[in-house]
This record gives sequence, structure tokens and C-alpha cells, in this order.
Amino acid sequence: MELKNAVVVVTGANRGLGRHLAAQLVERGAKVYATARRPETVDLPGVIPLQLDVTDEESVRAAARTASDATLLVNNAGILTETPLVAGDPDAVRLEMETNFFGPLAVTRAFAPVIEGNGGGAVLNVLSALSWLHPAGLGAYAAAKTAAWALTDATREELAPRGIAVSALHVAYMDTDMAASVPANQKTDPAGVAAQALDGIEAGLPEILADEVTRYVKQSLTASPDAA
Repeated sequence: MELKNAVVVVTGANRGLGRHLAAQLVERGAKVYATARRPETVDLPGVIPLQLDVTDEESVRAAARTASDATLLVNNAGILTETPLVAGDPDAVRLEMETNFFGPLAVTRAFAPVIEGNGGGAVLNVLSALSWLHPAGLGAYAAAKTAAWALTDATREELAPRGIAVSALHVAYMDTDMAASVPANQKTDPAGVAAQALDGIEAGLPEILADEVTRYVKQSLTASPDAA
């Protein structure tokens, strides 16, 4: 997909990876709707701030009405509560699933007919190495991202006949607020991740693996699990 002159909606674009994606899309010649729950927190030059809460269906529908010229959707918005599945707060588990799975699903459902009506385009879902690796302490996040991986694969098949390509970006820890407690030497530069993601969209890649950790985890999927 050619990004020059594309019309892109980036969720969670006020900080972190989303902010880098929005900024680099502008540099590549795209028109960018930079969404956030509080659009006044979007301070990037050249973008159109847009209110969007992925957990609020009316907010999602309103955003789709406003960004009616969209040709590319980037489902980036997400949260990390560091909640285990058994001992953790069930409300936090539900919040992770609502934000990291049902949120991208709702936004994709709202924007698919918009993108199709504009001649087709693409969807990029920002996923994680934890789509495949499931540490106990991050059980809620891993479960939600695994579900989002299935969402990506299923909607890729469903939307292809409508002229919409669906790609997944898998990445481990990045140097963003979400990973503030992680040592710096274990984190990837989000600007570089954003560049890889956009290159992948332009190349039509269904899956973009942004760092060595993620590539190692993906390669390990065929290994036998440790004995209990």
C-alpha cells in the first residue's frame, strides 16, 4: 500500500509508538487522524486530533463518521495492567480484554466499510511478542494479545475480498511509558519500530516482527513446552 496521500487513523496517537507512527506517516505524505481519549493531548504538528475511546462504541462510531475518507487504520491503543489471571483483579482482566481485544475489533468493524467505500486499503494491528509467550504475571495482557492475534488472522481472511489487507506488528518491550519499569537495555527504540511497521505496510507484509526477541519467540512456537 502506498502511504503517500493515504488517509490514516492511528489510535492512541498521543504518546508512545502511536505518536511515532503518526509523525512518520505525516513525513511520508499521509493525512493522519491522530486519536486519543483526550484529543487535546495530541500535540503533533500536521495531524488532525480526533476523540476516540476504543472501549466506547458511540465514540468509535463518531470517529468513523468524522474520518470518512480513511484508507488505513492502525489499531495501536492499548493498556498493560500487569494482572495475573487467577490471583489478579477480575475487573483488570476484563479491562485488558475490553481495551486490547474488543477495542480493536470495534474499531475495525466501524472502519472496514469506510475503507472499502474509499476503494480499499489496510489495517495494521499492533500486537506483541506476548501474543505467543504467556508469563503468569502478565496473564491478562498476554491473553488479550493472543486473542488480538486471532482477530488479526481471522479478519485478514474476512476482509481480503473487500480489498482490505490486514497486517500484524509484533514487538517486545519498547522505550515507552508502558515499559517504564523495564531496564533500558531490554527495550527497543519505538521510532525504529514505527519505521519497520510502515515499511511493512508499504510492502504488503501480513506479519512484521520488529526485534530479535520477537523473532526468537516466534521461532520457538514449534518447540516442546517444558514438562510441568
